[in-house]
Amino acid sequence: METVHVKIADMAVAKNEGVLVTFGLGSCIGIALYDQNSKVGGLAHILLNDSSKFSRPSANTVNPAKFADTAVPHLIEKMLAAGARKNNIIAQLAGGASLFNFQNDSGNVGQKNIEAVRSILKEEKVKIESEDVGGNCGRTMRLFVDTGKVTITTVGKGAMKS
Repeated sequence: METVHVKIADMAVAKNEGVLVTFGLGSCIGIALYDQNSKVGGLAHILLNDSSKFSRPSANTVNPAKFADTAVPHLIEKMLAAGARKNNIIAQLAGGASLFNFQNDSGNVGQKNIEAVRSILKEEKVKIESEDVGGNCGRTMRLFVDTGKVTITTVGKGAMKS
């Protein structure tokens, strides 16, 4: 069974088998999408909430996986191309932690990421089946494409399965 590592500001889609895994979810959001009928799964590691805050396109902002507002629709498109049906897709979320004890002009990045992903999933009419978000611990998220099961390992707390 192939394991695909999804890096920061990255995404991957697989069908029928394999494990999609992302490490180091702090304030970032991991979003696992799955269609049980077609056995198509997708995983994205989203860094920031809103691409529109960057007025000039650059190599750093054209990556659709980097921002919640572009990553979620793009991941859904990639899953549809692999055979998923949109009305069958469910979501599971992890991350959005507040790892540092200070406030800056951007506020709590983790909370903004959580709110953005929830809002976009609602717009896309994708149901959130489970989430392990917030807090102050880093997480690792794995999606087992053959079953749709997601495991989330939280630093210092062990694994949670859905």
